[in-house]
Amino acid sequence: MSMRNLLLKGIKSFSFILLASAIYSSASAQTTPPVVKTETTVKAPAAGIITPVILIDRFFKSYDKESTTKAMLDIFKTNPLIDTNSLIKLITKIDTTRSVIGPYLGKDLIVQRKASNSFVLYSYLVKHQTQPLRFTFMFYKPKNDWVIFRLYFDDAVGSELEQSAKITGKP
Repeated sequence: MSMRNLLLKGIKSFSFILLASAIYSSASAQTTPPVVKTETTVKAPAAGIITPVILIDRFFKSYDKESTTKAMLDIFKTNPLIDTNSLIKLITKIDTTRSVIGPYLGKDLIVQRKASNSFVLYSYLVKHQTQPLRFTFMFYKPKNDWVIFRLYFDDAVGSELEQSAKITGKP
């Protein structure tokens, strides 16, 4: 038998195995009983879904235990369109600030806002030894996965709180 005939015979056998496998899969899928939804059925979150809160918790764990760079790179992995130069500048600015205000001590949620099921904001008071910072995370879900849309940090939360205590109304 020539090499060409052997090759054709092998391809035919492989094709037959694929076809048989597809028929078996289709038949077994058809014998699976249908799922009946009742009023008591609760839709659980799908396994493996990464929510904004999970991303934020991972961010602060790295921010605390590892470094600003690791925290920022991990959260921005979700967004392939991030400008690398802007990210490097932001990391440098945060690290410079951290070196002045002391170690990270924890975080408190300030506010959570939802524009839609696909666009959310979380703002945190980030506690350091000598003063707080504010980190604001914006997330966007274009299809199935959440991506970091924007991340801001500032140290104006104290002055904003002070400003909010001023009388602004007219008599």
